Amino acid sequence: MPIMGAVALAASMARAAHAQDNLTSSAAPAPAPPAIVDANTVPAVPTASDCSQPGSCGAIMLPKDTIVQVAAVNEITSIDMKEGDQHMLQIATDVAQNGKVIIPRGAPVKGKIIWRTGKGIVGKSAKFEIEFEEVTVGGKAYLLKGKHRQEGRGNTAAALLASWVVTGRSAVIPSGAVMNAFTEEDIPST
Repeated sequence: MPIMGAVALAASMARAAHAQDNLTSSAAPAPAPPAIVDANTVPAVPTASDCSQPGSCGAIMLPKDTIVQVAAVNEITSIDMKEGDQHMLQIATDVAQNGKVIIPRGAPVKGKIIWRTGKGIVGKSAKFEIEFEEVTVGGKAYLLKGKHRQEGRGNTAAALLASWVVTGRSAVIPSGAVMNAFTEEDIPST
């Protein structure tokens, strides 16, 4: 009887599996696998409609918020300076992305004095801030952001001895001094 019981059990299991197959085949078909995009079907060369924006035809882009080093072309001093004065600076070192120079060394940078105090009595030094506004690359201006604060050296020790005569020093950014700025927008290669 044990063999007969095993045969009956096997037959019963086969009938159950067959019934399950019938239920599955009458149900809705299984969903199709997701479509796979073949890289070979994507056009390798952009069409004319893809090139409507500058830098969209395969140009390398220097991303927004990239640090750039800016250098003073001439000495910038707080003497006879007022807020709103414009100063020309330049890019101190090549700025590259993926091995391609996007902003060349020497590219012109515009800066503006946004705050200033004069030197005062009792050893108080002059101070000013210059804001970096734009860099010109390939004849087009691109926005920069950032500012640099320059302070003159105080003369506190001497001022304590003769406060009615001693004043602080002017604030000066020497020619060639390097400061940091950031790109405010993406800049395409030219």
